[in-house]
Amino acid sequence: MPDPNGFLRYERQLPKRRPVPVRIQDWHEVYPPAGEELIRDQATRCMDCGIPFCHEGCPLGNRIPDWNDLVRTGAWEAAAESLHATNNFPEFTGRLCPAPCEAACVLGIADDPVTIKQVEVEIANHAFDLGYVRPQPAPAATGKKVAIVGSGPAGLAAAQQLARAGHAVTVYERDDRIGGLLRYGIPDFKIEKHVVDARLAQMAAEGVVFETGVEVGVDVTADDLRDRFDAVLLAVGALAGRDTHETPGRSLNGVHLAMEHLVPANRVVAGLQETTPIDAKGKHVVIIGGGDTGADCLGVAHRQGAANVIQLDQYPLPPSERAAERHPWPTWPIVLRNYPAHEEGGERVFGVAVQEFVDDGNGNVCAVRIADVTVERVDGVRRVIPVEGSERDLPADLVLLAIGFEGTEQQPLLEQFGISRNRRGVLDADNTWQTSAPGVFVAGDMHRGASLIVWAIAEGRSAAAAIHDYLGASGELPAPVRASAQPIGV
Repeated sequence: MPDPNGFLRYERQLPKRRPVPVRIQDWHEVYPPAGEELIRDQATRCMDCGIPFCHEGCPLGNRIPDWNDLVRTGAWEAAAESLHATNNFPEFTGRLCPAPCEAACVLGIADDPVTIKQVEVEIANHAFDLGYVRPQPAPAATGKKVAIVGSGPAGLAAAQQLARAGHAVTVYERDDRIGGLLRYGIPDFKIEKHVVDARLAQMAAEGVVFETGVEVGVDVTADDLRDRFDAVLLAVGALAGRDTHETPGRSLNGVHLAMEHLVPANRVVAGLQETTPIDAKGKHVVIIGGGDTGADCLGVAHRQGAANVIQLDQYPLPPSERAAERHPWPTWPIVLRNYPAHEEGGERVFGVAVQEFVDDGNGNVCAVRIADVTVERVDGVRRVIPVEGSERDLPADLVLLAIGFEGTEQQPLLEQFGISRNRRGVLDADNTWQTSAPGVFVAGDMHRGASLIVWAIAEGRSAAAAIHDYLGASGELPAPVRASAQPIGV
């Protein structure tokens, strides 16, 4: 049983981040490995509630009180087994998930919630360091073949589940390396790529075949996949970046989508190219968008040596703590989220919107004209209303648009399979995760829209269970408790 006084004896504490002057000189992860005593103390704060609302907060239904108590008692191998029972990749979620489980922690009603995410990543780190992560090949082959298109967390989670059930799984990736956004979209200071490679090595040993540099619909057709495989899972994500074409000056040199900045920067860090065509060194950088992607651009700009960086957000400055009347526990609260990149420098400006990208006379951006705004909903439609007389210019040599994604990209494979995107730019599925094309399934952001990594893994696991059933294989594959293939409302 848990320590009933643990939350009284220990305060919430995270490991100290690497010093800013040191970490902005390299691309290594911000957090160093945490000491075992700190993590055990933090796990001891878990009360093992009679009704663990953290389960409801987690799309994977992670058994959080169970592995917290195992860590408290030093049973790291058992904790790793419990964690992996519901989550294929805790080393990913422990680094990258915003932790909706912590927002639902019962302790958070009147105190600081348990550091669930930090305990999770340290369990995963211990599991790899101590050799608990071993290949789990299937005892027998089913003779069924499954193609998975896309190697992000949804595709990888489905691949691992299906391979362990005995199916022959081939993962197709159009990039030159496996991982999707984990590989080229998320900077190394959030997740170093050896972390991804370690898990891929386990999956390869379990029989998963990875095919890189293959664009399905171009290099391999839909008919090819139908001929060679018994089922197909589409999991290519939602990479169609939201743009602002209507803003005057959008076509100027120096205005780019965020991924046009992040992807080549990651490739330089990986040693795959020497320079990036979009470098912030010595430049006045303006980032439009206040979310995760904007913070990623901010950290990259710091490490590239930007002269200064300003990050813009249309919404007003949110409160630093949960506003219980608007976002009562255990719902996800709207609060100010400070990422490690924000303590490295730069300025944040809230409640503003871009009115124009200013031309220097030679086709290059030289400033961003902004105005204070109010954001309202009129008849359910969001309206951004500029405040008259509030316009001013911010110097800008480089502008990065990090304002979200509009769904999955239009691509040949959709036409070949006879599948259309819905009004949200993603693919519909029935309650078996199957699209309108028989034997073709969908999961992750391609189905849900741009979302959290934990939801991608959850959908991948659920789709794998549905494919396993579709193939008529014996036994059951576990699926998360909350993932659903039903259409998701806006």
